[in-house]
Amino acid sequence: MNQREPQRLFASVSCAAVCGLILLGTPNFVFGQEKDYLSGIEADKIRDAESTNERIKLFLSFASDRIKKLQYELARPSTDRRRAERLNGLLKAYVGCMDDASELIDLGREKQEDIRDGIKQMQAHAKESLAYLEKLGAGGPELKSYQFTLEDAILGTKDALDAANKAAKEYSPPPIRRKP
Repeated sequence: MNQREPQRLFASVSCAAVCGLILLGTPNFVFGQEKDYLSGIEADKIRDAESTNERIKLFLSFASDRIKKLQYELARPSTDRRRAERLNGLLKAYVGCMDDASELIDLGREKQEDIRDGIKQMQAHAKESLAYLEKLGAGGPELKSYQFTLEDAILGTKDALDAANKAAKEYSPPPIRRKP
């Protein structure tokens, strides 16, 4: 055994240990685990949906649920220290659902699937949610505690609405020919 073999053995063991620590510190999304803003039941519903159109509608309903929960939280008085954290969490979950629905619209367009219903629902939901979020941004209760997350939610909603409008143009019905 020469003098360099123990050093090589130590170097290979050290390299393996470092690689193991890196893998332990890798974020969950790399390994395909559930999204943290969806409950287990919601994630199961998404997985079980048969079409992209159904998944879009599910994500929009989950986003709507987050808006309703946000409205509930803001309507009731609270001195809870974690209230700001809950408000920000609801807004982040809303943005995540809207982003996923928007990505599914893009995917449906690429695959040339029939996602007209999902697009219509996105347009209606995004307009309604955008109006509410902008109203909150103009002077909602405790605005300072969730202002930055609210701005992200407004931008995300505008982006989703733009994606839906762009997709709606592609899926518009053909012109009707008139008989002479």
